[in-house]
Amino acid sequence: MSQGIEIPVIFNVGQVEVTRTVVTTWGLMAGLGIAAWLIKRRLKPTPGPFQMAVEAMMTYLDEQIRDIVGREPPRYLPLAATLFIFILAANLISLLPVVESPTADPATTSALALIVFFVVPFYGISERGFGGYLRGYLKPAWIMLPFNLIGELSRTLALSVRLFGNMMSGQLVVGVLISLAGVVAVVVEFLGLITGVVQAYIFTILTLVYIGGAVRSGAPAEEGEK
Repeated sequence: MSQGIEIPVIFNVGQVEVTRTVVTTWGLMAGLGIAAWLIKRRLKPTPGPFQMAVEAMMTYLDEQIRDIVGREPPRYLPLAATLFIFILAANLISLLPVVESPTADPATTSALALIVFFVVPFYGISERGFGGYLRGYLKPAWIMLPFNLIGELSRTLALSVRLFGNMMSGQLVVGVLISLAGVVAVVVEFLGLITGVVQAYIFTILTLVYIGGAVRSGAPAEEGEK
């Protein structure tokens, strides 16, 4: 059970309930791991269409990191690429028959948001030092400390709720329309595909925005400043 939403339990490991979302996520991670291994083995000096698409995505993320974080990409690209690819795959897996997206479960989106919550200060402290990062919470004045802390927590919640809300509502709409009109459902399914891509992109870009605010001299909550 997650926030009042019933998630079917597949089996138990002692007192721990393993839900359908967990099983789907395990399968998704295994599939992505195998795909990454196969892609690495088949890299060629003269890339084919698929390799060109992957390289184009990595190049685009490199550019976004430079523009948003203001740092060289190698340190931040693994996180950004992993978040984008996992969320994208998790969003689109619902297009398969009888498979529900893990991101339609608030437990998954909360876990992703918690990852961001912890990596942001990690990058900030490693870039500016412990004292320098903490001083960012006191800007522009020490009285802003509680507000900056609340802002840090609220944006983490917003990441989780935004992704969950969009994916859950999309699945519900498609489910209703399938029972009413198959042709309309196909159109909505296509729109759901676009939504899945957009939500993965937004989550990744917001993560980079938060990291950029943490590694620069401004307060962590100053998301748009460079």
